[in-house]
Amino acid sequence: MDKGKIIFLNGVTSSGKTSIVEALQERRDQFFYVVANDLFAEMVGEQYLEENYWKYLADVIIMMYHTAKLYSDLGKNVLIDGILVERDEIKPHYEKLMEIMKDSPLSIVEVYCPLDVCRQRNIERGDRFESQSDEQAELMSKDIKYTMRVDTSVNSPAECAEQIVKALFE
Repeated sequence: MDKGKIIFLNGVTSSGKTSIVEALQERRDQFFYVVANDLFAEMVGEQYLEENYWKYLADVIIMMYHTAKLYSDLGKNVLIDGILVERDEIKPHYEKLMEIMKDSPLSIVEVYCPLDVCRQRNIERGDRFESQSDEQAELMSKDIKYTMRVDTSVNSPAECAEQIVKALFE
């Protein structure tokens, strides 16, 4: 059985990852299962996240990667909606991802958006604080080997989805 593709959409909050996920799921030419930091964080009781957010988030992020690998091993395409950050609780994050995915067809897509645009999106959303994207950018893993980049400040989510499908499936 052929493995399914794993596409990791990596970017700071409000860069457009989830909007691209939704655009990809609306397409009829490819089907994807989705795993996301936010979804996996919901597996942890709120009191634990309040007690030590990064410790418990780090645990579920690693479980999320193993889940994505399992889906791929079963021939299913998977989207990871996440961010590769280097915090003490998960270091070396990027290397851990690469070790888990060493025999998997992983593509890491940089979901780019200028930080000033992300700040404005954070304000408009109202469920993020204004500087959250800036803070995540400071924590982002360095030297990530990206397969491709999409820019959500100049392309719609549907256009980014089209670029991803053309680059990774055609």
